[in-house]
Amino acid sequence: MASEPTVELPRPELSAAKRALIEARLRGQVRSSGIVPRAGRDGAPLSFAQERLWLIDRLEPGSAVYNISLARRLRGALDVAALERTLGEIVRRHEALRTTFREVDGAPVQVIAPFGGFTLQLDDLSGLAGADREAEVRRRATEEAELPFDLAAGPLFRAALLRLDETSHVLLLSMHHVVSDGWSMGVFFRELSALYEAYREGRESPLPELAVQYADYAVWQRGHLRGEMLERQISYWKKRLADAPALVELPTDRPRPAVQTFRGAHERIELPGELLERLRALCRSERATLYMAVLAAFQVLLSRYSGSEDVVVGSPIAGRTRTEVAGLIGFFVNTLVLRTDLSGDPSFREVLGRVREVTLGAYEHQELPFEKLVAELHPERSLSHSPLFQVSFALEDAEETGTGVAGLSTEGVGADFSFAKFDLTLTVVAGGRDPRGELSYSTDLFERGTIVRMLGHLGRVLEQVAANADVRLSGLRLLGEEERALVVEEWSGGGGQAASTRPVHELFAGQAARTPDAAALTFGSGSVTYAELDRRSDALARRLAALGVGPEARVGICVERSPEMVVGLLAVLKAGGAYVPLDPAYPAERLAFMLADSGARVLLTQERLRGRLPECEIERVVLDGEVAGDGDAPLPADVSAESLAYVIYTSGSTGLPKGTEVPHRAIPGFFRGADYARFDEGTVTLQHSSTSWDALTLELWPALLSGGRCVLLPAQASEPALLGEQVRAHGVNTLWLTAAYFNLIVDTAPEVLQGVAQVMIGGEAASAPHVRRALELHPGLRLVNGYGPSECTVFASCWPVPAGFDAPVV
Repeated sequence: MASEPTVELPRPELSAAKRALIEARLRGQVRSSGIVPRAGRDGAPLSFAQERLWLIDRLEPGSAVYNISLARRLRGALDVAALERTLGEIVRRHEALRTTFREVDGAPVQVIAPFGGFTLQLDDLSGLAGADREAEVRRRATEEAELPFDLAAGPLFRAALLRLDETSHVLLLSMHHVVSDGWSMGVFFRELSALYEAYREGRESPLPELAVQYADYAVWQRGHLRGEMLERQISYWKKRLADAPALVELPTDRPRPAVQTFRGAHERIELPGELLERLRALCRSERATLYMAVLAAFQVLLSRYSGSEDVVVGSPIAGRTRTEVAGLIGFFVNTLVLRTDLSGDPSFREVLGRVREVTLGAYEHQELPFEKLVAELHPERSLSHSPLFQVSFALEDAEETGTGVAGLSTEGVGADFSFAKFDLTLTVVAGGRDPRGELSYSTDLFERGTIVRMLGHLGRVLEQVAANADVRLSGLRLLGEEERALVVEEWSGGGGQAASTRPVHELFAGQAARTPDAAALTFGSGSVTYAELDRRSDALARRLAALGVGPEARVGICVERSPEMVVGLLAVLKAGGAYVPLDPAYPAERLAFMLADSGARVLLTQERLRGRLPECEIERVVLDGEVAGDGDAPLPADVSAESLAYVIYTSGSTGLPKGTEVPHRAIPGFFRGADYARFDEGTVTLQHSSTSWDALTLELWPALLSGGRCVLLPAQASEPALLGEQVRAHGVNTLWLTAAYFNLIVDTAPEVLQGVAQVMIGGEAASAPHVRRALELHPGLRLVNGYGPSECTVFASCWPVPAGFDAPVV
């Protein structure tokens, strides 16, 4: 897509530089510290930041990702000779613009060429017609921005002038980031303005000679960053980033490629001045800055998107805490890694306080170069993403890029290019005539629509926290009315039944009253009617109530697949408790963790499992045979649809397992009125998955709450052929299968699906060839591709695969 009016200038660094300089001056950190002209003029070392870009260039030669490019339209009587002399003088003054990089004895060094004059390339486009001329301007601007630099051969600064007519020109400028940054662009244009005005009027340069050059700074940095000072900086950052997440797990539209391509685009959002003023007022009351408030809101949004309360964001900072370098062109910018803890459902006011503490601490320890930090922390490196952080943030208080030229009016020129160094980069311009946010994004990962929605969500977060800083994070609403209607009504099958206001066990009791003699469960050659299941679970519920189980008390249930398992689940709910399903096949250590973490008060189990259970102080109830209840123990009457029904644990593949709390209303909520499958009195499901998976919810409750029947698969019948025998013997017409198991069945025993009306698959990406094969072998089969983490109660989205489809399934 086309960029905004100017070819992208690295504005984040400019604003961060201003902010950092103000903060550092307040703390007395901006000071003269002995940067002096270096001895000898050849073979200067690289700064730490330059060394990183030099290494990146060696790995990916020919990349334009680190180009800094600008295209400006100049209207008025341009003195081309004065402009050429001006650019030449800037190149003469700043050694960085005459620098190349050579490898000597295996190490890179800066090679600074003597100034040998400067020629401004001039191309005349005045012969082209208006529309063709504008198209050529955009093409040339894009071509220039995407033209890579050769760090060894140079030059690393380019300029060209396009003549459109007597009073209209376009100036194209490009520098490699290894010799420049956002602050440098401000220096460049201030000097350009002053020099051009002087030369146009026949005067000499009004600018004093520079006392030091960038290479002098690089020599100083290498000598300064050592000893106690270095250890203090490293110690802070190691402690601050200990055990930080290596990757922000944002939901992406496409899988992350093995190697970053840095292809990108960007989207804008308007930020009303009135909103920013309310945020500034909040910041004044909390001794914070607008930067901190917007960063806090952005990290809150990232937390909601990723599901993590530990959010890491990178932010550029000027790196110019020494007065000697304020007027230099060069690569000084550093990157701060800002990690915020959002745990405990704090208010936004509390979050702002946490972010303030994080950012001030980072400013105090900003002298450690990011490159040195990465080397010290040794994060696992990957070509697929940047180390330590993948999301960046910057804020500009005003748009003061200093691009004015005396006697001329200037404006930006659009271009058709964009790069993305990170997964996401949010830049907020909070001042000037056009306050806005701009989100740059990797097009390898995200679709434009996703980014537009994300910006909308950010805007709503900012509006809510500006209106009420005491709102808790759980109270923030991301969806607008239109999006909420789309998700709640259209995507969920808007004509479905309203959410249940009754708890699960009451819904079951109502069904048992309507069909008492119908079979609710089948296990082997036996069956259990609705009335019998209701009676047995009622008796056990009173036993549990007598043991102190009440509303939302956790009860572990470690039982093999059997009618006793279902009796236990219903009994826990009738007693007001929440069941914690524990797969007997799990290691004792994992079972012990889940019991302890959930705070279970009672454990339901079977006699034959005693030897497998962990040793722990907990009341145990053995479910073998008929369970005697306490006929006088009252059952709670205050259990509602909002009450907790169960706690189910994640796999723990990324760390310790985490418990997900699911309320009663969520169980009928995911299938009642569903348009992806049919659940009614004719439904016969097969319960064959682990009792600790949320698939148990799908396999059991839709049948029992709809008057259908659930077939409990014997533990020894998990092979496809044996599962097929159970399907045929008991008339199973509804199956849930993991995508991998579905593929195995299609490959080895496709007859298992004969007579099955609907199959739901999920857990991982579906295989399109296997889906097509199943539909070819079993015409009329309803095949549903479902997705949903445990937190969403089985399914977040479902897609019934159409017959004869010819597209990949994900």
